[in-house]
Amino acid sequence: MFGIIAVAIAAVLAMFALPVKEWRTGDQGLAPLDSVPEAATPPFPRRLWIDTDAACGHSPRTDPDDCFAIALLLRSAALDVVGISTVAGNAPQEVVDRTTRVLVKEVGSRVSVHNEASALKAALQDGPLTVLALGPLTNIAAVLRERPDLRGNVARLITVMGRRPGHIFHPAEGAGGGMLFGHGPVFRDFNFARDSGAAAQVLAMNLPMTFVPYDAARAIELTAEDLDRLKISLPWIVERSRGWLDYWRTDIGRRGFYPFDLIAAAYLVEPSWLRCTPVRAWVGRDDTLFLPWAPRALLVEPDAAGAVLYCGLARGEVKQRVMAFFT
Repeated sequence: MFGIIAVAIAAVLAMFALPVKEWRTGDQGLAPLDSVPEAATPPFPRRLWIDTDAACGHSPRTDPDDCFAIALLLRSAALDVVGISTVAGNAPQEVVDRTTRVLVKEVGSRVSVHNEASALKAALQDGPLTVLALGPLTNIAAVLRERPDLRGNVARLITVMGRRPGHIFHPAEGAGGGMLFGHGPVFRDFNFARDSGAAAQVLAMNLPMTFVPYDAARAIELTAEDLDRLKISLPWIVERSRGWLDYWRTDIGRRGFYPFDLIAAAYLVEPSWLRCTPVRAWVGRDDTLFLPWAPRALLVEPDAAGAVLYCGLARGEVKQRVMAFFT
């Protein structure tokens, strides 16, 4: 058994050592998706609930994306954030709860932070709500399982997950200089992987949903220079982003990091900043990938009659707009 494992490990290492400039990167040549006109993007209620696994800077490999996203939304005059709930994901529940409370205080907001799903249930009872899930869908699934009558009050659920068959989350993308012989690490569809059962349950509820996936975040790369620009307006978040930036520069080999959750927040502030496509979504195994042990994934394919929007492409000016919003 150990011999077989050793051979498998050696084979994987040899594969990474191959002198291929772009080793199975990004979308691997997938055809671009046709986007719907901006007018077809459904309007959102101003009432917004945020469910987050923010642990910004808890460790050098803990991303600060939730914090940037929440700061953007709390500063938007177009949105009314009625509450925030916390969920285990990037860190244990107590760390996420503590981090989120400090964040809200640091950005000067008085919005309530809750570490239980019942607060979301109460907000849904008060009327239609846009729900932004920045972490696993654990809380969303729990509330809507208990109270299926409230599903109609989820006007739209926006979540950071999903991918097309054949797409690998490989942030080095041929940049070189990272770990694994310069190829860099391959990421998981993290929010889905942390509670795939909850994601499958929510998907089966046929809610109006929007996926803002990994590939949309590739439009923004936050560098050291960008953090320096933001440190006056977002000092606490910027300080807690330095370790994550170092990880991307040394282990991944990029100049900056992709702020995944921030793109979902930008979509709420201005939906036209992203290009979206109606899709059919399902949970299954991606047979197009080269890994025979590939786990279940949240997959999409274009479908004009699909109930889910997949916003996989951000406009080129998104970074400039977001930076201007903060500075």
